[in-house]
Amino acid sequence: MFRCVRCGEPLPADYNSYGVRCDYCHSKIFRKEHPNVKKVLKAR
Repeated sequence: MFRCVRCGEPLPADYNSYGVRCDYCHSKIFRKEHPNVKKVLKAR
């Protein structure tokens, strides 16, 4: 899922099209949201 940097609105599912812009503020800059996952590492 991608989110607009300027207004924070989520990008629709058809984001693979060429020339993507935010529908609300017309920005072209997006950030990918990563799920909050706890990673457990073993100490060596």
